[in-house]
Amino acid sequence: MLTELIQKKYFEDMQVGDKSVSMGRTVTEADIVNFAGLSGDYNTLHTDAEYAKSSIAGQRIAHGLLPLIVSSGLYTRTAYNLAMLETLTALTELRSWKFKKPVVIGDTIRVEAELIEKIDSKPESANGKVIFRRTIYNQRDEVIQAGEYVILIKKRGVEIETKLTR
Repeated sequence: MLTELIQKKYFEDMQVGDKSVSMGRTVTEADIVNFAGLSGDYNTLHTDAEYAKSSIAGQRIAHGLLPLIVSSGLYTRTAYNLAMLETLTALTELRSWKFKKPVVIGDTIRVEAELIEKIDSKPESANGKVIFRRTIYNQRDEVIQAGEYVILIKKRGVEIETKLTR
């Protein structure tokens, strides 16, 4: 299995400046229809092709949260995220998320993540906080959405000490 080949990343292993890029994924009409059903958001910009012809994109656009959710799934398949699989404790915050451009049926999106900050405000705790800037691009390398993810990651030293004291 691939995850067995990837070395586990703890808080101490992560460095500001670490970067990861996902594969791409094309947004389909089925994605928009399924998202409307899941969310209950049947706004005509997403579901009415004739009405959407007068929109800023000239056609139906994906719900704003759809690219965010799809990018989250894309990121989980990156080697960097797979290395965090067993050390990830929690997503605690999304910061300053910006919606820059609409996504339409047929757009292919990818996500780039860069570790921009590490915070160890409680050295005695089992987790440290890492902040990633995530940027979602379309096939034309235009920024679609961007913002920050704040995540808690296990510390190596604290985990070892905990096992030794049991």
